[in-house]
Amino acid sequence: MLEAKIALAYKTVRVAEAVARAVSPDNVKVPQGLFIKTTRRGKKVFTKIECETKLQTFMATIDDFLSAVSVAERTLAAVKK
Repeated sequence: MLEAKIALAYKTVRVAEAVARAVSPDNVKVPQGLFIKTTRRGKKVFTKIECETKLQTFMATIDDFLSAVSVAERTLAAVKK
């Protein structure tokens, strides 16, 4: 099994909560053999990804997750302006 643990730190709890909520739908709809769990603790967002299939699926999942985080962060930055 392949496993990744990703920790992201933010300046405020509010931003961390927004990012965690933005990527949370990924916790529900995943193909068989794939597990994604995102949680927030304080100003940090933690994501655990487990994959029992191909390395390509694992890498694509990490890439998709980080892309979703990037979109959430850019959206929050645009809203602040």
